Amino acid sequence: MILSIIGIALVAFIGFGLYKASGLQSIQIVKTVTIKGSKQEVFDMVKYLANFPKWSPFLAEDPTQKYEVKGTDGTVGAQYHWDGNKGKDLGFQEIKKIDEGEFIGMQCDIQKPFVAKPTFDYYFTETTNGIEVKQDFKVESALPDAFFMWLFGAKAGMEKMNQTGLDLLKKAVENKN
Repeated sequence: MILSIIGIALVAFIGFGLYKASGLQSIQIVKTVTIKGSKQEVFDMVKYLANFPKWSPFLAEDPTQKYEVKGTDGTVGAQYHWDGNKGKDLGFQEIKKIDEGEFIGMQCDIQKPFVAKPTFDYYFTETTNGIEVKQDFKVESALPDAFFMWLFGAKAGMEKMNQTGLDLLKKAVENKN
């Protein structure tokens, strides 16, 4: 009897989890921040990958992270490679498209602790309050990966990490002036 109840509860939990996970197979997180500074300096802070350590939420979380820029920095094809958390975090992000002063498109190739290829698109708009930076993050996952993301609340963590990155970007530009 008790085993039947446990079995039913387990099947219900897994069924519910798979249902919730199906909504996490495609995640899009859009965040914005307004920065006081010139459009060019805000744009360059993102375009030049050598600047990323100044506003990387991952480096802020793991200051021992090793990183290097490969290729011609600030151009399509430039890559920012990282190796952190004592070898448990590994990957790179690559600039895929630049529309000078308006847009930067990047794709990550995450190899550890999981495999994923999220994209980060940055849009830059001049407003009366400063330069608005909109970050549009997208990632696709298979159902088993999405199940574990649901189980561990990964989307909330991604949202927090992305906002932290934009807050650090704002701080890096505004403290420079």
